Amino acid sequence: MRFDLTDLRLFLAVVDAGSITHGAADVGLSPPAASERLRDMEANGGVQLLERGRRGIRPTPAGEALAHHARLIQRQLAQMRGELGEHASGIRATIRLLANTAAIAEYLPPRLADWMAKHPRTDIDLKERQSIEIARAVSAGLTEIGILSSAVDTSGPILRPFAIDRLVVVMPRDHALAAAKQITFAEILHEHFIGLAGGALQDHIDAQAARLGARLKMRVGMRTFESICDMAGQGIGLGIIPETAARRCRSAKTAILRLTDGWATRRLSVCARSLEDLPAPARDLFEHLAAI
Repeated sequence: MRFDLTDLRLFLAVVDAGSITHGAADVGLSPPAASERLRDMEANGGVQLLERGRRGIRPTPAGEALAHHARLIQRQLAQMRGELGEHASGIRATIRLLANTAAIAEYLPPRLADWMAKHPRTDIDLKERQSIEIARAVSAGLTEIGILSSAVDTSGPILRPFAIDRLVVVMPRDHALAAAKQITFAEILHEHFIGLAGGALQDHIDAQAARLGARLKMRVGMRTFESICDMAGQGIGLGIIPETAARRCRSAKTAILRLTDGWATRRLSVCARSLEDLPAPARDLFEHLAAI
């Protein structure tokens, strides 16, 4: 079926008016041109859309279905024009923001919510990326703001402190290693793990294992830090997650050990290529996120 927007506008006008003549006038077409369009719609669709009787025009069941969807399309078009109009007039803005897993899951939501509540006309296009990808995107001007760790080279962009993210190991309280306060990654590489089902943080952890010539024995991938804690408490495996998340969801069944490896303590920074080049809303958000 090939219906254009004029076809749909005409069809709705005819259905609402109950007349081809009046419907055609409503959309600025002559009655012959309107009749030809309606015949083409029925021919292209292979179905009768209108019943023509003494009392006027009324839709068939197929026509009622088409009218329903045509009204949905009209509402969506009106919404699209409204949103585009807001952007064109400068009333509404969108800020592109890239951040790593820990920032998105643990540190960004309260700060972002506070700022967005005060800026109801600004939307955030937030995506999760590894820190090295964020640094490249900021330097190339592909995103206005990034939140990344100190583990990557950030000599180009402007940096401001954002948070300190410490990774810890969660395990069952009755595990043989649970009495220790801290541990190295190498000491647990032989264990089975519960990881994140994708994401920048899991990629970072996997990369550290590869640097030691190992591959994590992954039993299952979960979507949230809370799920990893729950599974670890049941003895399914060990989890590596941010300390803030571990302390928030700890229970009598879990123990938390700090990882002593240098890569496990990451200083998160908010970055931008140039504050002067940022649009005013993005510059305001940058300063807000940098205010610890």
